[in-house]
Amino acid sequence: MKKILLLFIFLALPVSLLAADSVKFGAMDLQKVLNESEAGKKAKSDLEDLIKSKESMIEEKGKTVEKLKSDLEKQASALSTEARKKKEDELEKLLREYQRSVQDSQAEVKKKEGELTDNIIKDIREIVEKIGVEQGYTLIIEKGIVLYSNKGIEITDDVMKKYNELKNKTKK
Repeated sequence: MKKILLLFIFLALPVSLLAADSVKFGAMDLQKVLNESEAGKKAKSDLEDLIKSKESMIEEKGKTVEKLKSDLEKQASALSTEARKKKEDELEKLLREYQRSVQDSQAEVKKKEGELTDNIIKDIREIVEKIGVEQGYTLIIEKGIVLYSNKGIEITDDVMKKYNELKNKTKK
């Protein structure tokens, strides 16, 4: 889809515009900004903290399930049929709760990751647009879909610098 859009953009540009001296292209590595900007690093850290807290909660529930399973196996021969059935039902209920917790945690982490990424991308788009206007770019593309580009069109570091400046201003 991105390749088709890129091809369309190049084909849609008037031939006179392509031949003009004032045509200026830029490429930006969005993934680099997401990984290396201050806000990107903080978002990654926040996400890792959330993952760790979810993992510890899930681990505790897993230990509870394993303990009950072990107790049931040890006591199975000594328990009456009714008592064993009750323990098996309890184990089954705990196992369902454990699986639901795993799914809920995965969904929460995925949602949080999306929120953090979307906020950063929104800010980056605004910065890229501002750089495009201020520095006279005709077209700025995401580097991930480009097979080759002259290093001179790379604006990732400029975008990251302005993004970090923007985030530092809002902190103060």
